[in-house]
Amino acid sequence: MTATFSAVIDLDVAGPTISRHLYGHFAEHLGRCIYDGFWVGEDADVPHEGGIRADVVEALRAIAIPNLRWPGGCFADEYHWMDGIGPREDRPRMVNTHWGDVEENNHFGTHEFMALCELLDTEPYISANVGSGSVRETSEWVEYLNRSGDSPMARLRAQNGHPEPWKVRLFGIGNEPWGCGGNLRAEQFAPMARQHATYARDHGENRLYRIAAGASDADYAWTETLMKQVSHGLGDTSPRETFQAISFHYYTMSGAWSDKGSATEFSREEYWTTMRRAQHVRELIAGHAAVMDAYDPTKKIGLALDEWGTWWNVEPGTNPGFLYQQNTQRDALVAAVHFDAFHAHADRLRLANIAQTVNVLQAMVLTDGHQMILTPTYHAFAMATGHHDAQSLAVHRTGTGVQREVDGTTVDAVSVTASTKDGRATITAANLDPDAAVRIELSLRGANTGTVTGRILVAGDVADHNTASEPNRVAPQDYDGARIDGGTLSFDLPAAALVTLELEVS
Repeated sequence: MTATFSAVIDLDVAGPTISRHLYGHFAEHLGRCIYDGFWVGEDADVPHEGGIRADVVEALRAIAIPNLRWPGGCFADEYHWMDGIGPREDRPRMVNTHWGDVEENNHFGTHEFMALCELLDTEPYISANVGSGSVRETSEWVEYLNRSGDSPMARLRAQNGHPEPWKVRLFGIGNEPWGCGGNLRAEQFAPMARQHATYARDHGENRLYRIAAGASDADYAWTETLMKQVSHGLGDTSPRETFQAISFHYYTMSGAWSDKGSATEFSREEYWTTMRRAQHVRELIAGHAAVMDAYDPTKKIGLALDEWGTWWNVEPGTNPGFLYQQNTQRDALVAAVHFDAFHAHADRLRLANIAQTVNVLQAMVLTDGHQMILTPTYHAFAMATGHHDAQSLAVHRTGTGVQREVDGTTVDAVSVTASTKDGRATITAANLDPDAAVRIELSLRGANTGTVTGRILVAGDVADHNTASEPNRVAPQDYDGARIDGGTLSFDLPAAALVTLELEVS
């Protein structure tokens, strides 16, 4: 007997706007994300524009990525930005101690990253070096990026070929200072972050959105320590807030950090543990938001989940420091669970970045020479673009839903989220059960509905993934199985399937 998930959606009761920046991405100097991923160099025989790989750019433009975080990650706190400007042949080499202990030639630096963002039509999100850098480095990097005129850094930027400022807005203050960013306690990092943020000046009319590096997982005390630093400016026009947002990081895996589990070979028990841990992100967002509410009840300060995604053991035979993993239908469903949580907390959560974009962790694309593969996670992002900058719609379950007991915890086996924008409603539903179909019945109230169109992402098994020999084994298809009858939208979802429906509303 097919289980039924039923809910009510009031189309005329719109909630907070789902910022497109909740669908942000992350590109660290790690493995083959930058070099061989985005950057192939100007002498490469792979099609490129100024050394930037053309097919990757085209693929990412198609899913409208709203921002790209760079240069890390752990790498950011050992990166000295001045080593990455000027003639490439004159740039000093450096050692990437965090990821593979490899040497880098610094050929991909500030100008190359900004050129990449321009090609992608995306907003740059730059992370400053707080761990091993100086306040002066932070201050001068912001000046180099954003100041016009004839100041020292503006003049240096012009000498390096870019007379006009880029006017970067998103600016991170450090990364994981509790770990690779310095092994600091919150009480140590907070004044450092406040100092760096102070010297990350606004130039001209450009206003930085400063994001202080925050907690790991459920370390709510870290968030509270940072909120105590920023709260002096809340509710007052002067002085301004020290930070405009605080971040935290959370990764999903089926095992432990010492053995995270395989990306492609996993049991049903491991699968359900993965879904339970993915759904835990909703509790974490709520927990950090509750701490922030105590100091900032009007929600001026944003919360940023600027690293999230699945983290598996590396593929056999690859460099363990390069974090290269395959990407299955399971990963796409993990992404859908996160999107649902992001929409539910859009009032406080302002930015999120999946880790990472190319060839690392839960990547959008995998490259190998001339070939590029789109992953199931890429398709999940593609199917969610209708939610960008839309107003969230609450999904009120009528009944217990479809649930499963996993590791002593109740897990929702169906995820449904909805939004509205420009006379259209977008509804995304995921059936997390890998073995059984589910019936979805949604009572739509408060507006007239018209034509329904849809796309579905489904695989023969949750471990299915795309390869060089089968690049389209998991790919979205048109879906015409949804019907509206008497104000109720009904459709059947196969096992482990993700569907996005768009319908006209008036």
